[in-house]
Amino acid sequence: MAVHAHPDDESSKGAATMARYVAEGVEVLVVTCTGGERGDILNPAMDRPEVKADIGKVREAEMARAREILGVRQTWLGFVDSGFPEGDPPPPLPDGCFALEPLETAAEPLVRAVREFRPHVLLTYDEKGGYPHPDHVKCHEISIEAFDAAGDPERYPGTGEPWQPLKLYYHMTFSKERVLALHTAMENAGLESPYTDWMKRFDEDGAGERAKWEITTRVPCADHFETRDRALLAHATQIDPNGFWFVVPMDVQREAWPTEDYHLARSLVDTELPEDDLFAGVREKVCL
Repeated sequence: MAVHAHPDDESSKGAATMARYVAEGVEVLVVTCTGGERGDILNPAMDRPEVKADIGKVREAEMARAREILGVRQTWLGFVDSGFPEGDPPPPLPDGCFALEPLETAAEPLVRAVREFRPHVLLTYDEKGGYPHPDHVKCHEISIEAFDAAGDPERYPGTGEPWQPLKLYYHMTFSKERVLALHTAMENAGLESPYTDWMKRFDEDGAGERAKWEITTRVPCADHFETRDRALLAHATQIDPNGFWFVVPMDVQREAWPTEDYHLARSLVDTELPEDDLFAGVREKVCL
C-alpha cells in the first residue's frame, strides 16, 4: 500500500517500484488522501478556462489513467486539498482542508483501508513530507497512526478486522546521492544538467534535514522507468511533457541510478540491511 497526498504523487514517487511488483504478481493499492483541488496547473497546454473550472474532476480522470498504466488499484480518502501556503508570513490554511483535520478523523479512513486491503508493506513520506507541503506532512502523520493502530482491536472500532502491516518505508526519491549521480552523468555525457540549482540547494540551510534518513533499501526497477513516465504524463495538468521530469535521457537514468530508494522506518520482521526488496523478511514470514 502506497499512501500519497495528491493525485500525481504516486507517479513521481515509487511508480517504477509499484510497476515492478505488479508485474511480479503483487497486489498494489494506492491511497490518495485528497483530490488535488487546489493544485496549480503546471502544464501550459492545459492552462485553459474549462480545466480550471473543474480541476477536481480533471485530476480524478488523470488519476484513473495513471492507475491503469501502473496496473495498481487506487482509492480516495476523500479529503480536500490544503493548497501550498506561500508568502511571508504564509496565509492560514483554508477551513475544512486535509491538513487541519484532527489526527483521528484523518486517519480513520486509512485505518479502514489498511484493514480491508491487508497490506504487508506500507509506503509513505518522512515527517517533513518529502517537502514541506502541509498535505504531505499530514499524510506522514496518518500513515504512522494507521501502521500503529490498524492491528489493535481496541482502536478505531467499526473499521474492520484488525490487520498489522509488517514494514513501513519512507520514500527517498530525491536523495542527494541520486541527484548527484544524475547530475554527474549528464555532465559526463556532455549534456546540460537540470540539477545544477538542486546541487546548490543541497549546500544551503536545510540540507542536513534532507539527509536525515539513510537509504536502507534500493529496489532495482529500471525496466519500469518508461511505465513511470507514462503514468506521470497521464497527470497532464501537473506534468509538462517538455519539462524538468524528462530532461535526463532514459539510458542515462538507467545507467546512473537504476533503483528507487527507501528508508525502512519500521519492521516487525527480521531483515538484513541494506535491502533490495521491500518484501525482504516478509516473504519468509508469510510463506512459513
